[in-house]
Amino acid sequence: MKLVIVESPAKAKTIGKFLGRDYKVVASFGHVRDLPQSAGDIPPAYKDKPWARLGVDVDNGFKAVYVAQKESRKHLTELKKLCKDADEVVLATDEDREGESISWHLLEELKPKVPFFRIAFHEITKTAIDQAMASPRGLNDQLVRAQETRRILDRLFGYELSPVLWKKVRTKLSAGRVQSVAVRLVVEREEERRAFHTAEYWDVDAALSAGGKPFTATLVSLDGQRVAQGKDFDAATGGLKGSNGDRVTWLDAAGARAVAGALAANTPWRVGAVDQKEARQRPQPPFITSTLQQAASSACGFAPRRTMQVAQRLYEGVDLGGGEREGLITYMRTDSVVLSEKALREAEAMIKRLFGERYHNRQQYTTKSKMAQEAHEAIRPTHLDKTPEQVAPYLTAEELKLYRLIWNRTIASQMAHAELLKTVVDFNATADGGRAAVLRANGSVVTFPGFLRVMEGLQKETELPPLREGMTAGPGGDIAIEKVEPVKHETQAPARFTEASLVRRLEEEGIGRPSTYAPTISTIQAREYVERAGQALAPTYLGIAVTLLLRRHFGEYVDVGFTARMEDVLDNIAEGGQDWQAFLHDFYFGDRHDYGQGLKPQIAAQLPDIEYPVIPVGETPDGQPLVVRLGRSVPFLQRGEGGEGNTASIPSGLYYDELTVEKALEVLENRSKSGEGLGRDPETGLDVYALNGSYGPYVQLGLVAEGKTKLKRASLPKDTDVNRVTLETALKYLSLPRNLGAHPEKGKPVVATIGPYGPYVGCDGEFRSLPKDPEAVFNIDLEGALALLAQPKGVRAKKLIKALGVMPGTDTPVEVYEGRYGPYVTNGAVNATLPKSSPPEQVTLETALELLAAAEKKPRKAPVRRKAPAKKAAAKKKA
Repeated sequence: MKLVIVESPAKAKTIGKFLGRDYKVVASFGHVRDLPQSAGDIPPAYKDKPWARLGVDVDNGFKAVYVAQKESRKHLTELKKLCKDADEVVLATDEDREGESISWHLLEELKPKVPFFRIAFHEITKTAIDQAMASPRGLNDQLVRAQETRRILDRLFGYELSPVLWKKVRTKLSAGRVQSVAVRLVVEREEERRAFHTAEYWDVDAALSAGGKPFTATLVSLDGQRVAQGKDFDAATGGLKGSNGDRVTWLDAAGARAVAGALAANTPWRVGAVDQKEARQRPQPPFITSTLQQAASSACGFAPRRTMQVAQRLYEGVDLGGGEREGLITYMRTDSVVLSEKALREAEAMIKRLFGERYHNRQQYTTKSKMAQEAHEAIRPTHLDKTPEQVAPYLTAEELKLYRLIWNRTIASQMAHAELLKTVVDFNATADGGRAAVLRANGSVVTFPGFLRVMEGLQKETELPPLREGMTAGPGGDIAIEKVEPVKHETQAPARFTEASLVRRLEEEGIGRPSTYAPTISTIQAREYVERAGQALAPTYLGIAVTLLLRRHFGEYVDVGFTARMEDVLDNIAEGGQDWQAFLHDFYFGDRHDYGQGLKPQIAAQLPDIEYPVIPVGETPDGQPLVVRLGRSVPFLQRGEGGEGNTASIPSGLYYDELTVEKALEVLENRSKSGEGLGRDPETGLDVYALNGSYGPYVQLGLVAEGKTKLKRASLPKDTDVNRVTLETALKYLSLPRNLGAHPEKGKPVVATIGPYGPYVGCDGEFRSLPKDPEAVFNIDLEGALALLAQPKGVRAKKLIKALGVMPGTDTPVEVYEGRYGPYVTNGAVNATLPKSSPPEQVTLETALELLAAAEKKPRKAPVRRKAPAKKAAAKKKA
């Protein structure tokens, strides 16, 4: 028996189909060893070493201490048993550094006594596996060393800098070589937004038509001076950049109205220059990891992590019916745009068959990035003759969307350029004060679609009617002037990063590698340094405080350029051009200062001077500083030295870019007003307050808790304006939970109240949710509560989020509900969980039908039959 080891069961299942009975294909379930994760993992022989917590012997060549991961131990035991019965061992892990490292760790643990070899492949198809088996190789030590160096580098960075954050900011925080730079990018974008000054500018649009065809012309110059546009303004001041004031005309509202009025009155206008030129639009290269993540975000709404999960399934293999199983795409962690000769030939045949010879344009793209790893290929379908329509019956909705995206991009990359005809028409007119005005209309039409045949939507056409020099616009002219109106514009602050655009920025800066993009984005959100604000990423105040500390005291280690240099070094190690131990020694101890002052001495030097970080907001009119500080659980504003009336929790959803001095004073003022109270609670005599907290608005009895007494609080609906809350409303919420009466059978009280997941009724450990209507918890009576509690848990009252329509050809409704494990769509017979990347409010009927169809195809699991408990033997009677 020949033992083949891969990372995952899905990959093992696919490869097992290609190999004969002489082979047994099994999974290692990912990495089997790693550096110790906790003190309990450290082997006893090393526990007394000064470097033990690092898991790396920094005093003796940076030798790593590896331990088998808990979740891998049972798999390793099984693999060792299989090795004893094997004639040879084949390591078939992924072809990148990570895969090479897994193979090395497997050998270190298994120590096979039989021959072993390594195979590598770009795709999981029978042809690729047969070719790989025919050309085995040994382990690539350079790739292993590069991956090990990365792991040690990340461990040193994280385990040395994280304790600094514990001491100076808050316990359980973490720093990371790549994650901290990613957070810095998000924070600095927020700082740019905060410093941004909006500029208002105006221009004039004219609605025109000729021969019944409408089009638009826009004012572009007055008396030979260009009319100012957004690009002319300084983001820091809101004024015109540099000497632009001498070269452009900045129109305000009054000026634009005057120009529009004069243009409408001073007719006719005359067509001046008509310029037509041909242009070409090139297709984009095939996908690499980062561009796939970006395109899937735009086209499918997938987060990078979701994209990689779906791509992994397509790579590892899909059942295609009739016992056929094969990987549908090549390896999805790559930074190479190269296509194999086989792919080029397949693309040529497919394009000529579908569109004709003129549409084909063979092109081998070149990887511009200096960080492209090894001999990878671009992400492409393994067989281009498997069109999206052909594989659709075997894929889920998500898999089909991503496969179609990859198939279209691969085919388009080998198609002819699109050919366009662009037209620019200038109209000469007279504005107020006799100023010469030029209005411009732009048109663009596709004369030959080329690759746009498969990439629809990339080119918007604006067709102009036939216009020629000398034609007139106005009453009695060739062109009708329908309307002339001033148009207001405002410059926009730099957009926050989305997950996809942050990946693009990391790639552009040379930070991280294809395998690290998605985990980095997930990590910075899991650490609560960054959070979603709609579809964008906004830094939390915690993330800002950590970034300020690291930037001020360890700036070079969270510098974009420095981090990119680290990646270059790792590439050099992979190519055998740099000594890994010398690099780590210099980085950690600062021998030659080639890679900073040395992490360890830098921390020792900086630590005494590091103060608890505060986030500056500005100064009050009387010169008092306004800052944000981090409380034990939530951030708060502080004016001056703090104290009564000078601190306030920052309301949920108020991000740093919006926290101006004026806004900060408003928050403090609202807190002060809240401090006046709504009135007194008749039962306790305590004042009642309506306040804003980091988790939303709430009402509270009293302001200061005496001794260990907890203040009584009750949450308000999220959209509540605390300034409009009345004493009556506050007391109503503070009266919760409501005792509705005793259960007729159990004799226990039945209550209605609001919990972390919304309103509910409960009795003796049984709970049922109420509708999200704010009044439901106050209106339900004992009879209604008993009816809800009588429902089995599995059919509890569902929370309808959205009604989408009906199943085609039937009256069966399709709806979105909030379920116990998240939102789902249902037609009453089939349920389908919504992907995390799809906000339930934005789901369409079309998407729901795709999800339901995919759910219906999945084989249903047989119910698990529980064994009856063994009967106890009867006790022997005493004699």
